[in-house]
Amino acid sequence: VGAGLATGGAIMQALFRNPLAEPSLTGVGPGAVLGAVIVFVTGWGTTSVVALPLASIGSALLALLLVYGIATRGGVTPITTLLLAGIAVGAFLTAVSSLLISLNIVTWQVAQDIVFWMMGGLDSRTWAHVWISAPFVVTGLVAALLQSRTLDLLLLGEDTAAALGVDVEASKRLLVLTSAVLTGASVAVAGLVGFVGLVVPHAVRLVLGPGHRTLLPASAIAGATFLIACDLVARTVRPPAEIRLGVVTALCGAPLFLVLLLRNLREGAE
Repeated sequence: VGAGLATGGAIMQALFRNPLAEPSLTGVGPGAVLGAVIVFVTGWGTTSVVALPLASIGSALLALLLVYGIATRGGVTPITTLLLAGIAVGAFLTAVSSLLISLNIVTWQVAQDIVFWMMGGLDSRTWAHVWISAPFVVTGLVAALLQSRTLDLLLLGEDTAAALGVDVEASKRLLVLTSAVLTGASVAVAGLVGFVGLVVPHAVRLVLGPGHRTLLPASAIAGATFLIACDLVARTVRPPAEIRLGVVTALCGAPLFLVLLLRNLREGAE
């Protein structure tokens, strides 16, 4: 999960040429949440342990298709339009999820399950969840590494990348799909775990530079390490109760991100 979120974030930051980009910008995160909420309110999750993650992954990819279909005209997908379409569709899907939650809030157990899942966590996860998410995450990591040169060229701008032989539109489709697969598979089994895809690749880039042949595997390792450390804190800081993992990653990630941001601003002023 940590490797998938961090690598997806690294791809999005290169594609949008913005260090503040994060994996859910294309509507994948809200799409995965909606799929999970539907499973909770319909009771499908009680039928099989794989129902929730599979529905979440499927709805995440459907959300991506919707966003890409809206943003694409004549075979061209402007990055700005893709960003705006992702924000709009994500807001709509979040509203639908909130509507379903509000309609089922009287069922306390369902509401509690949904809220806990949306706060993120690795409790009660089994090897079945590993085998569900691992093929998607491994495939996404390999695909990302194979596109490392393309990511480096896209950082120079789409026109420059095209002049150097990159099929820009095809590359954007493949990169967005790769990030969506990584993010969808991670959210499907762990819920919403914030700041991993935003902070980790940004911090690694500051240390190792922007070259994606190094940045992508380093981000995967750093993301996995960061998530394990946060999960350890979540499990041990207040035993026997467990703090939600998403809360810990936000509490750790937000201050770190602010420190990095202030450091960049200070270096820029100098």
